[in-house]
Amino acid sequence: MDVLILSRLQFALATGFHFLFVPLTLGLSILIAIMERKYVNTGDEEYKRMAKFWGKLFLINFVLGVVTGITLEFQFGTNWARYSAYVGDIFGSLLAIEATTAFFLESTFIAVWHFGWNKLSPRAHATTMWLIAAAGTFSAFWILVANAWMQHPVGYVLRNGRAELNDFFAVVTQPFAIQMFIHTLSGAFILSGFFVMGISAYHILKKQNLSFFKRSFQMALTFALIFSVVEVVQGHMHGAEVAEIQPAKLAAMESHWETTAYAPMAAFLIPDEQGEKNNFEILPVRGVLSMLAYHDPAAEVKGLKYFPVDERPPVTLTFFAFRIMVGLGFLFVLLTLYGWFKRHKLEDYPLYLKIMLFSIPLPYIALQAGWIVAEVGRQPWIVYGLMKTSDAVSNISQTQVLTSFIAFLLVYSLLAVAAFSLIIKFAGQGPDPLPLPAEEKGGEANA
Repeated sequence: MDVLILSRLQFALATGFHFLFVPLTLGLSILIAIMERKYVNTGDEEYKRMAKFWGKLFLINFVLGVVTGITLEFQFGTNWARYSAYVGDIFGSLLAIEATTAFFLESTFIAVWHFGWNKLSPRAHATTMWLIAAAGTFSAFWILVANAWMQHPVGYVLRNGRAELNDFFAVVTQPFAIQMFIHTLSGAFILSGFFVMGISAYHILKKQNLSFFKRSFQMALTFALIFSVVEVVQGHMHGAEVAEIQPAKLAAMESHWETTAYAPMAAFLIPDEQGEKNNFEILPVRGVLSMLAYHDPAAEVKGLKYFPVDERPPVTLTFFAFRIMVGLGFLFVLLTLYGWFKRHKLEDYPLYLKIMLFSIPLPYIALQAGWIVAEVGRQPWIVYGLMKTSDAVSNISQTQVLTSFIAFLLVYSLLAVAAFSLIIKFAGQGPDPLPLPAEEKGGEANA
């Protein structure tokens, strides 16, 4: 493998691993903030225990997200120096804003939250978690704006042999960035909801802390149901945006080869990239793709053959990743909708609880599939229509990249074992026991 392929694999490894932890912190912070707010409003100690229990798992994920995020950003200087030199005026400024504002705010407030249980009033402590959630969301916004610019570059001029920022407002407010932000954040919230529901289902099945975990499940269920519906509706809108600005990606997502009006969509097919065709097409329906992409069954949809061979995305990977993402998105709606009608008698539906327990990995898979669609579907461009990935890689040796790739693989494997071992351990232990009433403590002391 050459330097380009190795660098892409290394970046894919770093990004994919980093994205195992970040989405959970985004949604879990909001759920914990809601739990603490309920504790403040009701004085019910169980909500405080809920915040503390889920807070442990939140902190594990946050630490791993920080560690993997730092190594991820270093690669822009080590493996992608030409990219950084060419678009650093734009991309670098967005990452700098994220690091110097949102990230530092989030880290500071997390320290206050973790060490402030007995030092702050309940109201002030709950407010701290809301600030953490806001800072995390703000951080995600800047990262996604940077990625959206790579998908659809705006607000720049070519000057002195590089792309330079000339309209910051256009970069931040472009519709593609807003669509990507809503889509990714909704996916993170779904993941957080399924994570809490899955762990809660495990304890409900074992009849442990029933009130505690039924409340956790019901809260996460509402959260996941809302954003599962949002994801499906907004995902369609986001797909229409992709059709307008990245028609080659749309063609790869649907394995659509011929430019045609009334473009069909098949229930099932297998792409044949070498033959520039599809195999085993089942039930192609005329006009469906045109309707979904442009809201007009007669609209023309550009096929892959319209684009030069060296400007087409990898079709098979993009095609199947898109279907995995969409299929799981509809499954999340069905699972949460069913749970909504059974939420008051969860312990009476053990099969559903088992399904939710084993569904914990599914939102992770959906998010990873979504990023494959976004990033692989953009190829061969690192900045769509402006700079090819092959022109962005650093002038380094194959040995250097291979060595660092193996090092990343080994370190990330160790981190994964440590992180998921801790998550499984603390999730399985359940919450801390309720504190004994003062009278009982006194009686034990006298005894």
